[in-house]
Amino acid sequence: MRAAVLRGKHRMEVTDWQTPGLKPDEVRIRVKSCGICGTDQHIYHGNPGSAAVTPPIVLGHELAGEVVETGAAVTSLSPGDRVSVDPNIYCGGCRYCRGGSRIVRPAGSVGVTRDGGMGELCTAPASNCYRIPDEMSFAEAAMVEPLGCVLHGFRKIDVRPVHTVLIIGGGFIGQLFLQLVNMQGAAKIIVSEPVKEKHRQLLELGATEAVSPADPGAAAALQNAADVVIECVGRKESMELAFHAAAKGGQVLLFGVASPDTQIAVEPFAIFAKELRVTGSFINPHTHEDAIALIRSKIVQVEPLISHRFSLEDVPDIMARYPQMNVTKGVILY
Repeated sequence: MRAAVLRGKHRMEVTDWQTPGLKPDEVRIRVKSCGICGTDQHIYHGNPGSAAVTPPIVLGHELAGEVVETGAAVTSLSPGDRVSVDPNIYCGGCRYCRGGSRIVRPAGSVGVTRDGGMGELCTAPASNCYRIPDEMSFAEAAMVEPLGCVLHGFRKIDVRPVHTVLIIGGGFIGQLFLQLVNMQGAAKIIVSEPVKEKHRQLLELGATEAVSPADPGAAAALQNAADVVIECVGRKESMELAFHAAAKGGQVLLFGVASPDTQIAVEPFAIFAKELRVTGSFINPHTHEDAIALIRSKIVQVEPLISHRFSLEDVPDIMARYPQMNVTKGVILY
């Protein structure tokens, strides 16, 4: 098969690649769509993903496609089934898995510790594959995984109709959070997004106000302004803004993935005096089916958020230029 293979930091090529053997509990999928995630960019630039990455490897953990072959023990799926893949494989035996929380690193991950969706074929455990309805496009189905991650984070906060919510970062993830917060009926939703060309779409998706953090006075205006702050960027300045913007009794969700060596300046006294509740969110345990339902019902719109569509042959060049391309969300279509 043809695949975009990561050889090392900043080294990716499209080449012929051997498909792995099929284990009894696995299925082989002909990939139809694969999203390019910020985590893929982190890995491309030499940082870890949800687990350690060992090149050469085929990236791509946001994927959907059609089952073409099933392992000898698989009874839940058949060739021809259209599926979305939850990439995270859990051990099932540790106290976190057995307790139902799955809050630590998965035992493995499609597109991170094993070959993923940036290739024509992909193998995955059958238990990680979820049928999608016929009316759902493969591009939508590849977006189930990121929506599942957002849904996991959303469930960690309490959004009420009286709340003012600040979303820091109006990219793809921020736009997913915006739709969930709007669905919850928050009184006011502010999105902080430096790219002003995105502001109109943010307002159309339900934001009450879109602001640029670079504008004079923006930081001062956001001081103690929000009951709930959702940080979707993972940069030092955006995370520090989250703490400054939280009002008394506020909640701060740190969702954006920071570089492992990022450090931020936080005043513990402010957390104490404002009685802030601070939480993180990691991957997508127990959310894949709900994410499919939200997309199927059109409660959350994902296809209009896809700004760029690429072919497999484009991927090495795209990965090299991605930060300069102003991509809201990019997908590879086969």
